[in-house]
Amino acid sequence: MITRSLDYVEYCRETAKHALDPHDLALRGRDKKEVTKQVHQEIAAAVALGSGDDLVDIGCGDGTMLRIAESAGARTAIGLLATDEEVAVLRRSGLNAIQGLSDQLPLPDASATVIVCNSVLLVVPRERIPASLHEIYRVAKPDARILLGEIPGAEQHDPTPQFTTRRELLSHLYRKHGFRTWFGVLRRMAYRQLTGKPPLINSGTSISFWATPEEFIAMAQAAGLEPVRHWPCSHYPTRNSYVFRKPSGD
Repeated sequence: MITRSLDYVEYCRETAKHALDPHDLALRGRDKKEVTKQVHQEIAAAVALGSGDDLVDIGCGDGTMLRIAESAGARTAIGLLATDEEVAVLRRSGLNAIQGLSDQLPLPDASATVIVCNSVLLVVPRERIPASLHEIYRVAKPDARILLGEIPGAEQHDPTPQFTTRRELLSHLYRKHGFRTWFGVLRRMAYRQLTGKPPLINSGTSISFWATPEEFIAMAQAAGLEPVRHWPCSHYPTRNSYVFRKPSGD
């Protein structure tokens, strides 16, 4: 019997341990580099990221937004990742990254003119969303532009097939992803068997949070954020992206 884990932080940790390229941390697939670049260019335009900005990117993935900020002349750009293993990968690429979770940002008050949190809140447990929004408000400077992206507008079902035996899983991986993925999973399964642990699969595709635009905007307003606009994501039309601002008088 295969044990299934929904621990997204552990999934990120394991991804970083086996990363061959920093883009692996984007968690979109190794063939999606151009998609990752395009998504972040659209975000940079949406928040008018430019010279003199202080950017905080929560869940910065492979650091694409940090590189865009540098090219745009931002004064500072810092990325947050869930695990120290991910941070180490980006630091080896010369990027400024630290470990931190969305509901416990290790940053001072009013330190960012632009905050990006894209494709992150959807994997945060619903009960931690209010704290995450309050932390984003705390870190934002007055008049800061805030992008909260890829929030599912309705309940999402995990697209990863369910398997009861190792043979079924390995056969599926070989057919769909090829020898390299098949061998990597087989090796990890063998290690767990040798150490007396049950087979464990963590696909990283489970969604923890979703909200209609009306519900999510109300949650953000309760945290002090002011809505600017929202729209369906171009690459993921069942998800919405939102721009908020921190009121200038706060």
